[in-house]
Amino acid sequence: MKKKTAAKGMGMRGTPAKNVDAYIAAAPEPARGMLREMRQIVKAAAPRAVEMISYGIPLYKQQGHLTAFAAFKNHIGFYVMSKRLMAEYKREFAPYKQAIATVQFPIGEPIPAALVKKVVKARIKENEARAKG
Repeated sequence: MKKKTAAKGMGMRGTPAKNVDAYIAAAPEPARGMLREMRQIVKAAAPRAVEMISYGIPLYKQQGHLTAFAAFKNHIGFYVMSKRLMAEYKREFAPYKQAIATVQFPIGEPIPAALVKKVVKARIKENEARAKG
């Protein structure tokens, strides 16, 4: 079975991007527009989140890791980073391929913006609750 890897220049092969702008610019065009859209959705839902490259992909932090995304040959990976939220939104994520805490949005298909926003806001609440202890 062939191992899936991020698109060339995406941080999984070659030199990792130094920032999110560089990461998106290095993506092939079918993915580039979707990455821009994911970035806008996440930033709108979490305007106070700190944006960075971590593990070679765009990551957002707000009282801990919030969410991340990455471009692959056939999909954009949305890293929910919460098994609880994956279970909570199981029905809404049903049309998409999933892993433990990741959802794959196929290249060329619309990103479910409302769902992504809802999940990002729920992650903020999880992080805030954990921070309060």
